[in-house]
Amino acid sequence: WYQRRVRGQWPYRAVAEALKVIPKTLMQNCGVNTIRTMTNLTAKHATGGTSWGVDGDTGDIVDMKTFGIWDTLQVKCQVMKTAIETAILLLRIDDIVSGVKKMSDIEAEKMAGKFQQQQPQEPPAEE
Repeated sequence: WYQRRVRGQWPYRAVAEALKVIPKTLMQNCGVNTIRTMTNLTAKHATGGTSWGVDGDTGDIVDMKTFGIWDTLQVKCQVMKTAIETAILLLRIDDIVSGVKKMSDIEAEKMAGKFQQQQPQEPPAEE
C-alpha cells in the first residue's frame, strides 16, 4: 500500500519542485537570501497562510491581501494546462525525431550493403 501511494505521488512532487523555481528566481532578482526566504515562505504556507508572498521591492515576506494582489485560479489552471501540453508536445517531437534518425540509420546501412553488393569486383592485380 505504501509503495503504491509513493509511486502515485512522485509526479505531483516533481511538479511542486519545478514550480518552486518561480519564487526562487523572483527572490534572486530581489537580491534576498533565497534559501532563508524560501524556508520562511514555506513555513508560512504550512501554517495555513495561503496568501503569503515576497515583496519584490524589499524582499520581505508579506501578506499579499494587504498589497491588493490576487491571483485568479482560472489563470493558474490555464497556465498549468498549457505547460503540461507543451511538455507532452516536446516529448512527442523528440520521439518522432529519434525514430526518424533510427530509421534513416537503418536505411543508410541497407543502402551501403546494396552499394557494396552492386560494386563490380576488380580482378586481382597481376604481378
